[in-house]
Amino acid sequence: MNLKGKKVILGITGGIAAYKMPLLVRMLKKAGAEVQVLLTPAAHEFVTPLTLATLSGNPALTNFTEGGEGVWNNHVELGLWADVMLIAPATANTMAELAHGNSSNLLLTVFLSARCPVIIAPAMDLDMYRHDSVRDNLETLRNRGTLIIPAESGELVSGLSGEGRMAEPETLFAFLETTLLHGSRLTGKKILVTAGPTFEPIDAVRFIGNHSSGKMGFALANVLAEQGADVTLVYGPGSARDLDHRVKRIDVTTADEMYTACTDCFSNMDAAILSAAVADFKPKNAAAHKIKKEQGGISNIELEETQDILAALGKVKSKDQVLVGFALETDNEVSNAKSKLERKNLDFIVMNSLRDAGAGFGTATNRISVFTKAGKTHNFDLKPKREVASDIAEILYSYLKK
Repeated sequence: MNLKGKKVILGITGGIAAYKMPLLVRMLKKAGAEVQVLLTPAAHEFVTPLTLATLSGNPALTNFTEGGEGVWNNHVELGLWADVMLIAPATANTMAELAHGNSSNLLLTVFLSARCPVIIAPAMDLDMYRHDSVRDNLETLRNRGTLIIPAESGELVSGLSGEGRMAEPETLFAFLETTLLHGSRLTGKKILVTAGPTFEPIDAVRFIGNHSSGKMGFALANVLAEQGADVTLVYGPGSARDLDHRVKRIDVTTADEMYTACTDCFSNMDAAILSAAVADFKPKNAAAHKIKKEQGGISNIELEETQDILAALGKVKSKDQVLVGFALETDNEVSNAKSKLERKNLDFIVMNSLRDAGAGFGTATNRISVFTKAGKTHNFDLKPKREVASDIAEILYSYLKK
């Protein structure tokens, strides 16, 4: 993708993930962007200014003044110069300073002066990332309009494995690319997204559900909001985090609740992407109390079908509305997905298979194929869900721009 003429400030802080930043600089330069690197003093312990200056073609700046003559690095001019600012890795300490408006170094003062979109990519150990103070600072920044690239799960420097690992340079680049090239192309479009599982009660404490986390739906909602869309997310009881502050969120638990939320608002939408893993069946008679072993336990559960949300929207959608479904399959994937596309009056369907390693519930990645009503097929490699969401948004845009 051509980023010629786009101006990027890359702020690097003192975390081990700083070693990945030269690769991102190289990717941005190869795409034609102008890159100005800012480092906190602690970042020098992990990556050298000389490396970053050589790759970017600009001095990598740390101090307010440079050289014996005291040349001033004007933070106001830098804040006005940039088209986008990315702080990566964003350590817990830097996020605290950003959230509280501190200005003790050049990077922080440029952040306070920036008029462009600002993005941060957190990176730290899993217990730090989960700490209430860190989550509060993230929420404060998000509510002020800072864009967040969520930390991913994986092996950490501590030897532990879990959430806290900074997104890879390829994901950072894709996020920057979307922000720079498509930041407002969906302005004025109203889009409904569903995400997560539904839980269908057996009794007061037990339910029928599935392993969906909602991460794919969150990624879709975030990407669409970043492109200017007015997004409504109907979310079941999943475990996904880091939703863009601009997304309107409606929390539901059951398939019936999701059905009501979707049918109530669909008529006002330009498009709907239903990525939620809605239960196909629910107990016909849920007990109001906890069923005890002493009462005979649960030997038989009579089930009935839940309401088909996708089919219901397909029946009422207008010729100007775009309806997108998901098909998570285990067998006969292509034929099942194409059948669903036709039966439910969809414009296109996103298929993925539980037989593909790294795809499916709870993963940070996905591998999809997209089949359109017009008979086109788009096959994609395994990618982080953020990049998968960008691919889907690109196809959706081709419908909405008509």
